[in-house]
Amino acid sequence: MFEGQTVSLSCEEDDSSAGWTLRRNTTRETRTQCGGGWGRPAGSSCTISYMVPWYSGEYWCESREGATSTSISITVPGGPVILQSPVLPVTEGQDLTLHCRTKTSSNLPASFYKDGSFIGTGPAGHMTIPHVSRSDEGLYRCNISSVGESPPSRVSVSGRPETSDPLASDPVPLVVRLVVHLVVFCPYCISTFIMVSLYRCRTTGKSPPLATVTTPPTQAEEGLDDNYDDVIAAVTREHHF
Repeated sequence: MFEGQTVSLSCEEDDSSAGWTLRRNTTRETRTQCGGGWGRPAGSSCTISYMVPWYSGEYWCESREGATSTSISITVPGGPVILQSPVLPVTEGQDLTLHCRTKTSSNLPASFYKDGSFIGTGPAGHMTIPHVSRSDEGLYRCNISSVGESPPSRVSVSGRPETSDPLASDPVPLVVRLVVHLVVFCPYCISTFIMVSLYRCRTTGKSPPLATVTTPPTQAEEGLDDNYDDVIAAVTREHHF
């Protein structure tokens, strides 16, 4: 931030800000609380009406129980050029935008550096790094020709947040998934049932039903049957006692 600017910081948790206070570490003081010689407290917020270079440092929120938030770094260089970068860590995969500006302008051509190495120019005073990863962490600074150079500003990159299974939260893909499973497994279940049935029939000695065709006897077969009956009758009478 430029010297003389006003900044307002607030502490919030789950849409509630009760019980939090703002603290800071600078080169002159450690863990001092807003209102104790600097800043104007209002609940869990703190307003600093006039930033000066020795206000540069780490700022964070702290609860009555001692819990702390992520700290942010504020730099007040006192020079003509500053580099504005995200104060909180950038999530992997997001775009990182850097702004190089003076007190009177924010669209002058600027050169950008990371860890002392040149990374590119911004014709309008800003540069965007797409889809950042952990390798993009480091100290960034910028330079505006004939005006000056900014102090370094640290950029941190955090891991991607865990996401829930979209199939569990969206009922439509869940239904589609169920239908696909039924289409795939139904033929398998039917074929398995048929194989088990055939195996049970074989182990119990039963054969599956066969189709039979009955044809009426021919005239010759009928005569043969009559003669056969006569022979049986004669034999029976001969051996009758």
